[in-house]
Amino acid sequence: MKTKASPKAPLPVPPTDHLEERSLRAHTEPMSVLPLGDGLYEVESGSDHTYLVDLEAGRCTCPDHVFRGVRCKHVRRIAIEITEGRTPPPGEVSLECHDCEGAVFVDEEDAVQPVYCDEHEIWPGDPVRDRETGDRLTVVDVSPYRADAVSISEADTSVADYPTNEAYDPDVPVVGAVYPHANVKQNGVVPSSLKVYVFPRTRLTKAEGQS
Repeated sequence: MKTKASPKAPLPVPPTDHLEERSLRAHTEPMSVLPLGDGLYEVESGSDHTYLVDLEAGRCTCPDHVFRGVRCKHVRRIAIEITEGRTPPPGEVSLECHDCEGAVFVDEEDAVQPVYCDEHEIWPGDPVRDRETGDRLTVVDVSPYRADAVSISEADTSVADYPTNEAYDPDVPVVGAVYPHANVKQNGVVPSSLKVYVFPRTRLTKAEGQS
């Protein structure tokens, strides 16, 4: 599972007349925030000091919190980044989208790769392209079953072991799709004349121009 830290940079500064000193420093000082899970975050300051923050408990290992018992700039910075969508809240982790490496926030219990951002997620009815051939297809089903657990009966092998799928991980979900490109609505009926082919999810990418 690969998590991403936010860049170590200052944030855009809001009007400062209502900000007290620690809030202002939380906005203006360069910091990098790395979510660790279980409500814990690692904050690297501009001075290259690293502190551990338990956000739900409001605790930080920095001297300002340990010796003064205050809500320090590190706790405040994490809260700012969560509010602005750059860091996942407690209970979620940040993973990279398989297709674009953008950050995707998912529940910790569901943090299994591959994951996809909204732009690259696929659903029944979506047009996709086969990475191996460049062919255009239409998705008819996205299954929770793994590629090494689904058989291709006519080939007497699993989807993962099919020769053209050897470059793809065996533990990814399988996707059913049809040739040629057809107008299949979400949850619609697949015409009986169209054969459904099964692919590892990572072999397919959402067709360009679709969202």
